Amino acid sequence: MSRLSVVLPAYNEELMVEKACSVLKETLSAAGISYELVVVDDGSADSTWDRIVKAGERDSNVLGVHFSRNFGKEAAVYAGLAQASGDVVAVMDCDLQHPPETLIEMFHLWEQGYEVIEGVKSSRGKESILHKKSAGLFYGIMTKATKVDMQNASDFKMMDRKAVDSILSMPERNMFFRATSSWVGFRSTAVEFEVREREAGESKWSGWSLIKYAFTNIVAFTTVPLQFVTIIGGTCFGCSLILIIYSLLQFFRGHAVEGYTTTLIVLLLIGSAIMVSLGIIGYYIAKIYEEVKRRPRYIVSKIVRGNKDVYDEAHQDKV
Repeated sequence: MSRLSVVLPAYNEELMVEKACSVLKETLSAAGISYELVVVDDGSADSTWDRIVKAGERDSNVLGVHFSRNFGKEAAVYAGLAQASGDVVAVMDCDLQHPPETLIEMFHLWEQGYEVIEGVKSSRGKESILHKKSAGLFYGIMTKATKVDMQNASDFKMMDRKAVDSILSMPERNMFFRATSSWVGFRSTAVEFEVREREAGESKWSGWSLIKYAFTNIVAFTTVPLQFVTIIGGTCFGCSLILIIYSLLQFFRGHAVEGYTTTLIVLLLIGSAIMVSLGIIGYYIAKIYEEVKRRPRYIVSKIVRGNKDVYDEAHQDKV
């Protein structure tokens, strides 16, 4: 019988993690699907890990993975994929904003031969206009980079073991799961779902953290920002050329511009372009430095299945 592994990254989700495990158990058991819940505690500062352990005591199909500190959601997803043992693996948030019943539809599509089933938001819920526009710009860039439609994409998806193994085989340390899972290819399809309101707790994503997350993942997956450097340079050259021609015309007409206004504008324009360009290049160099050091994506401190500590037998050097 085919087994489904569900990866649930959790960070400060003490109010939701037990309920998520309970709801998934009821939903998947009622559908007759053999399952495993891989809950990854991303170094939470609250009692999330204790709640995961309690959930495991009630359900032996719960595998809890505890990080030594907070490494970020991408690392938590990757750790969950590395520990999942199912024939097919799903990734979803543990706040239940991704509807668990959609997993059943995805699982049946996998049984029909699809190897990557994308969860696509039918709407973006109650997000602000600014957030929606920013998300649209971000996914527009990612769509051009991946050649795959990323609009309304999410981390909610299901993948065949072959797709999971392909992702795990990639050596890079900075990985954008949402795009990488599409980039690997395989036979794909999509399922629409309605984003539910969070029942308890608060979102861990502030406006600034979303901007950082977006820029980090764009840099991790594409060289498009480096192309902006060329565009900025070309734009500055064009503006400077226009100002030079204008200044020469004024000079030959006997109406040379007095003072340093024009010179100051040119210097500020070119100087700003140089600093922006150096900043983008520097960020890429920093990411290259991180890759060269080859530090692990994450460090696991505990692994528990049910009420049994299985760290020694389950933890392998998969980082």
